[in-house]
Amino acid sequence: MVRSTIRNNQQLFKILVAAAWIDGEFQAEEKTYLNKLAKDKNLLEDSEIQSLLSTTQPIDSEQCYQWLSEYLGSKPTEEVYQNLLAEIAGLVYIDGDIAEEEAKLLTQLQTLDPNNNNVASIFKPVLRVIRQLYRKQLNY
Repeated sequence: MVRSTIRNNQQLFKILVAAAWIDGEFQAEEKTYLNKLAKDKNLLEDSEIQSLLSTTQPIDSEQCYQWLSEYLGSKPTEEVYQNLLAEIAGLVYIDGDIAEEEAKLLTQLQTLDPNNNNVASIFKPVLRVIRQLYRKQLNY
């Protein structure tokens, strides 16, 4: 179970780094956010994670979407999906601006929602995460 959790954290982290690059730039705020996340999830010692954090080569959007698809699989659980959505929303909003490519990524996530019968379903958790981040910034 621990090994599975570590593997899932590694996969999620790769997606987040790719999402940080999706607009063609790896912002300083995104890098700080990802370094903290790697530390919190005990991933800083992982050589692949270190490489991802230190690279200056953009990760293309196709790779991001491939990793996203692999992570979710064909039938993601609501918990896995919501966790991924919250993590990506937190990352893309951290610099205070959501680029067009980042908005497209969030929209693409909507099509992968296990409860995709409600088009507005993606916006509720995203807005909740954004509100939480905004409040944290005000108290920072």
